[in-house]
Amino acid sequence: MRNYMRKLAYLVALFAISCATTAGSYDDFFRAVISDNPGTVRSLIERGFDPNTVNEKKQTGLILALREPSPKVAKVLIESPKTDVSAVNGSDESPLMMAALKGQQEFVTMLLARDAAVNKTGWAPLHYAATSGQITIMKQLLEASAFIDAQSPNGTTPLMMAAMYGSPEAVKLLLDEGADIAMKNEQGMTALDFAKRGNRPDAIQMLTAAAAKAPRPASDGKW
Repeated sequence: MRNYMRKLAYLVALFAISCATTAGSYDDFFRAVISDNPGTVRSLIERGFDPNTVNEKKQTGLILALREPSPKVAKVLIESPKTDVSAVNGSDESPLMMAALKGQQEFVTMLLARDAAVNKTGWAPLHYAATSGQITIMKQLLEASAFIDAQSPNGTTPLMMAAMYGSPEAVKLLLDEGADIAMKNEQGMTALDFAKRGNRPDAIQMLTAAAAKAPRPASDGKW
């Protein structure tokens, strides 16, 4: 019985030490991410810390590094084979979405090279790139087979986001690549409606012209 109690006490002590070490690594990891300290991040990963751990706000280290930005840490995390480069945060945002929104072309290229998910259910990287008018990144995503008419949870497409928030160049690119101008979101709004709501004259002009050129449905013979 006495030996059993000693073993139990030993195991409890080991567990306590393990918990304390993990907690310390957790704090060290996210401090290093914020301060863009790649050496500490690399060392922690080599010692077994999971780089896919999320903080109290459900942010992964990689998404946090891209958002800050902490470019040196972001590079270390993307290059680490232990990092899930498609892992989303609590808002269902992926690293590729964040890099696209921020116009971080170098990281978009690195993420695509690691086969980060270009398409996903709900908001997708192309939505985010279109929102901030990141033309080069939009082209990269489309070349990587991004679905041009991807729909957010409420049915919003990249063209709608570009029409309201992006640049005229972003709208033109999506139209040239064949985006569907007739699609509507759950509120019944088309990309043209988005442009009007955003008071975007250039987008309104382009979308109106595109609608005029769009093929009309075939007549069924009724008048």
